[in-house]
Amino acid sequence: MSNQDIIPGLEERDITPRSVCDGFDPSRLTQARRLAELTKKELAGHLGVTPAAVGQYETGVSRPRPDLIPRLAELLNVPMKYFLIGRPSSRLDSSMAYFRSLRSTPKAQRERSLAFAEQVWELTFALEKRIQMPLVDLPGFAGGEVHPGADLSEEPSTAAQELRERWGLGDGPVTHLVRRMESHGIAVVLPPEADPSASSVDAFSTRSPRPLVVLTRNRADDVYRHRFSAAHELGHLVLHSDATGDNRQEREADAFAAEFLTPRASIQPLLPGRMDLARLADLRRAWGVSIHSLIYRCRELGLISDATSSRAFQRLRALNGQPGFTPEPVSSFPGEQPVLLRQAFELAAQDSGLTTEHLAHELGWKAERVRELLNVHDQRPVLRLVK
Repeated sequence: MSNQDIIPGLEERDITPRSVCDGFDPSRLTQARRLAELTKKELAGHLGVTPAAVGQYETGVSRPRPDLIPRLAELLNVPMKYFLIGRPSSRLDSSMAYFRSLRSTPKAQRERSLAFAEQVWELTFALEKRIQMPLVDLPGFAGGEVHPGADLSEEPSTAAQELRERWGLGDGPVTHLVRRMESHGIAVVLPPEADPSASSVDAFSTRSPRPLVVLTRNRADDVYRHRFSAAHELGHLVLHSDATGDNRQEREADAFAAEFLTPRASIQPLLPGRMDLARLADLRRAWGVSIHSLIYRCRELGLISDATSSRAFQRLRALNGQPGFTPEPVSSFPGEQPVLLRQAFELAAQDSGLTTEHLAHELGWKAERVRELLNVHDQRPVLRLVK
C-alpha cells in the first residue's frame, strides 16, 4: 500500500512551515483549538498575537506567519500537516447534535465534543474508502441524512415499538444493544479515558453523514445507565430532525428509551404491584436496565404512587453498594462496547496492510490519535534500557 498525499504532489519531506502557510485550512485551526479547549484569547496569548488575529486565521481573512506554524502545532498537539487544506471534513454545530442538558453544558465543552465527532467522521470516511461497513438501517435515513418521522410514528413509545419490530427484536430484553446499533449502521464511539470530554459531557448524537452516537465515559461505571443513554440517543435520531436541547425533546427521548428497552406489554406483568426492590434487582439483570429506571417505569405505568416511588428512591440510595445493588462496569459486558471502527481497521489491515501510521498520514493526525479513536494499542515491542 502506498500512502496518500495530503495535497497532490506534496511529499512528507516537503511539508514545511512555508508550505503549510501557503496551504493553510482555517477550519482545521478551529477544530484543533476546540479539541484543546482553548479560547481564541488563550491561544493568542500563547502565540503572542491578538485574539482578533486568531479570529482572522479561523475565518480565512489572513493566515498565520510561517514562523507561527510550528508553535501552533506544538500548542495544539498536532503535526504541522494537520493544518493543510485538501482533506475531506465535516463541520458540525450545536443544531446538528443532541446534547443532554444542552443549556447547562458549557459552550467550550460542546464545541470540543463536536470537534471530536468531526474527527470520528473523518476516521470513518477514511475506513469506508477501504471497507464496506453495515448499511444504515434507520427509519428515515436517506442520502446521508436522517429524516425523522418518515417511516416511524412521531409518538415516542409507538416509534420504539415500530423500531423493535423493524429490527426483529421480539418482545423480550434487548441484548448487546451497542453492538446491535452498530450492526444497523450506527457508528458508536466511547472516547478514550484520557479525553477531557469523557467526564464532562454526557452522551450525545449527530445525524449526518452517518448516524453517530458518542457514549461518554462518565457513565461507563454502570452498564445499565450506559445502555439507557444509548437508547436515549437512538430515540433522538429517529424522533427529532433538529437538536433544540429543550425539555420536550429530552422527555421524548427518555420515553422512547424506556419503551425500547422495556416494552410496556412485556414488562408490566413482571413488575411488582407493591414495591419490592429485590424483585427489581432481578429484573435489572434480566432486562439490562437500572433499578432506578424500573421504579420510574412502575410509577409511569400507574403501579405505584408518586409518594411510593419517592420512598423507593430513598431506599435505593441507602442500598447502593450492597450485593445486587452495585453498579456494574461496561468493561464486563463486551456486547455494550463499540467495535465497528476497530474491526473495520483490522479488516483493512488484513486485506491491504493498512496501519495506523498510514491513516495518520492520510488524516494529518498523529498516529497516537488514530490509535486512541480506534481503541487499538501500539503493537511494536518496547525497548527498555537498563540503567
